[in-house]
Amino acid sequence: MEKDLLNKKSSGWLNIDNDLKEKIFDFCDGYIDFLNNCKTERETSKFIINKLENNGFKNINDVNSLNSGDKVYMLNRNKSVYAAIIAEDNLTQGVNLIGSHIDSPRLDLKPNPLYEDAKLALFKTHYYGGIKKYQWTTIPLAIHGVVIKPNGTKVEVVIGENENDPVFTITDILPHLATEQYEKKIGKAIEGEDLNLLIGSIPSNTDNIKENIMKIINEKYGIDEKDFYSSELEVVPAFKARHLGFDKSMISAYGQDDRVCAYTSLQALLNASNEKRTIVSIFADKEEIGSVGNTGMCSQMFDLFMNELLTKKNENTPGALNKTYCNSIMLSADVGAGMDPNYQSVSEKNNTSHIGFGIEINKYTGSRGKSGASDANAEFVAKIRNIFESNNVKYQVSELGKVDLGGGGTIAYILADKGMDVIDCGVPVISMHSPYEVTSKYDIYEAYTGYKAFFETNEK
Repeated sequence: MEKDLLNKKSSGWLNIDNDLKEKIFDFCDGYIDFLNNCKTERETSKFIINKLENNGFKNINDVNSLNSGDKVYMLNRNKSVYAAIIAEDNLTQGVNLIGSHIDSPRLDLKPNPLYEDAKLALFKTHYYGGIKKYQWTTIPLAIHGVVIKPNGTKVEVVIGENENDPVFTITDILPHLATEQYEKKIGKAIEGEDLNLLIGSIPSNTDNIKENIMKIINEKYGIDEKDFYSSELEVVPAFKARHLGFDKSMISAYGQDDRVCAYTSLQALLNASNEKRTIVSIFADKEEIGSVGNTGMCSQMFDLFMNELLTKKNENTPGALNKTYCNSIMLSADVGAGMDPNYQSVSEKNNTSHIGFGIEINKYTGSRGKSGASDANAEFVAKIRNIFESNNVKYQVSELGKVDLGGGGTIAYILADKGMDVIDCGVPVISMHSPYEVTSKYDIYEAYTGYKAFFETNEK
């Protein structure tokens, strides 16, 4: 009776055979390669499009009509992607949707970044998303992005990733002279305006270091200082994704929030089969700053994609989009907070996730009194439980820390506002939003199997 009645949480690594363990490790080798090549939303979008096209997906703009079995995608300004596999049922009967985001906390170069001070050249930055600023000092950093010249020429920049590339860094005061810094609260010890990237020290013939750096940049990329106005240059950790632990059971890498869910849901989309219900994937931008802008989830671009599906499937009657949304089910594929052994006090132990214990379900997120939350109804939670349990997907249900300590949000509420049943479901992470986040390979694989099972369900 005890076995039947009590929910005994346990590590997913217990009692798995060697074949499954090998599958998990092989799957995560592909994930590590993905992380090392996708450190920005543009790079991730490019990776996703290549995968989709290699698996038979076509640009929605190149398709005049849609039938069961067709695969289409829409690329939104090279920063977000929507994809669908069309099935037999009318879209107005609902779709199975999984939505992740592909932006991550980082530093962006300011529009006028280059300056010289104290006989050194530096770039000014503006941090993006929720970061602990002190974590970004004294680590190797790389620059990724694009520069668009007035004539439309695009210059792609990736520097700091190859072994022969230089890297960059943000300096910090030596402990011998840090008496005043030690007296500050941790959030004020490093100010936003102190996150200045060290980029050079050799002066030009006129004893101007800034001029010499600009000459080097011009020779390599063909740009001048004004071209920074129309650039998107992101400063990211130069670390490589690596196996973590003697047992290699974990992964350390930058950007796992939320590219771990993007990768697993992409692989699920490519491998899923559902002849009745259309399956749809969202890979959104701007979640880390509120899902704003025309590449964020709050924009009208996803509505445009869904309207295109309805039109080209000859179903776009009045109210069809609303009916489609209201009959759809969604997993908001975003990461959760894994229990950190060094900071257990911020978690409520009965309602926290452990890495290695399976995919994490959050019935609601939000802050304190569920402010800003999308609170899934009990019927939908039961439906997700049934899907996972019927497919032997190991899962855990949790909250984001203790009630009054803070909170966070995802894209869930945006789709719930359209009438969908939505629940947050992703991989638990330790050191979330840091330059080097930690996940469990077991959870990553369970996310893939859970997302695939969700795509393949015909429950409404």
